[in-house]
Amino acid sequence: MSDPRPDTTMTSLLDLDFLWVTGKGGVGKTTIAAALAEVAARSGRRVLVCEMDAKGALATAFEVGELRFDPTEVDPGLFAMTMSTEDSLREYIRLFVKIPLLGRIGPLASTLDFVADAAPGVKEILAVGKLCYEVRERHYDLVVVDAEASGHVVSQIGAPKVIADLVHVGLVRDQTQWMLDILEDPTRTGVTVVTTPEEMPVTESIDLLERLTGETGTHPAAVVANRVLPALFTRREQPIARRLGDVVDVLERCIGPGAASVVEAGMIIEARRALGAEHLDRLREAIDRLALRADGAALPIITVPELFGRSHGRRVVSRVADCLQDEFDA
Repeated sequence: MSDPRPDTTMTSLLDLDFLWVTGKGGVGKTTIAAALAEVAARSGRRVLVCEMDAKGALATAFEVGELRFDPTEVDPGLFAMTMSTEDSLREYIRLFVKIPLLGRIGPLASTLDFVADAAPGVKEILAVGKLCYEVRERHYDLVVVDAEASGHVVSQIGAPKVIADLVHVGLVRDQTQWMLDILEDPTRTGVTVVTTPEEMPVTESIDLLERLTGETGTHPAAVVANRVLPALFTRREQPIARRLGDVVDVLERCIGPGAASVVEAGMIIEARRALGAEHLDRLREAIDRLALRADGAALPIITVPELFGRSHGRRVVSRVADCLQDEFDA
């Protein structure tokens, strides 16, 4: 295991060797994973980011062609790939069983499907094992995983622990133990949970944080609150703003048609922001209650503001990376 490193600042998130990124569907998990990888690459690190569900969202984020199992360099020092169970099995057999393989391994993959139905975790451990191998061999300074959504990520990250709990001796145990040594070391591996300031994403994030370490052995490293609305008014201005709704008729007469619409839009945004702040307060209270960090430090909540605009793909990734960089530098 590597030597313990200081783990009290935001920057330490990128000092890990292995960073999993998950969150409820629709919260911007892939964009955050891509942006974290970009920030790390900007600092001179050699970075691999891997999409686990192979839906093509990571390729869209980087605006590149279809990603494959073999990493593609999408920026200097930044490589991207998508997970393939068959290719991972092929590589495992070549590296660890020492059997050369020619052509496709369809029959073996079919057998794997049959075994996986009877022993959940087999496919997951091949995928996790591939990335653990990249970490162990130090082919990259940081491996970022665009993991499954929060409803499925526990079974994904926890596959080596499940297998190790079932098999106590022999080759299978040996093959899972070195993975656990990496996954359970908080100075090397961490999980970033992405949420938005809404009821269901926050509730699902709290549930995941409660389950994560106990069921997978892997520790949370940070929470990213994505698409947080900015405050339009200071605390002193908020009571005044709330009262504007009572005088819209006067504003219409004094300023002209459209004043009421402007006030209404401001009130709607402020109401959404205030409700989102309540959900994030609930998240902070849960984090404090759970005492998630083994070193006693508070689990950081990194805020990414709502990016108003119609941009998408690589431009959004870079804008989010800029926001993250500002948080790390603060």
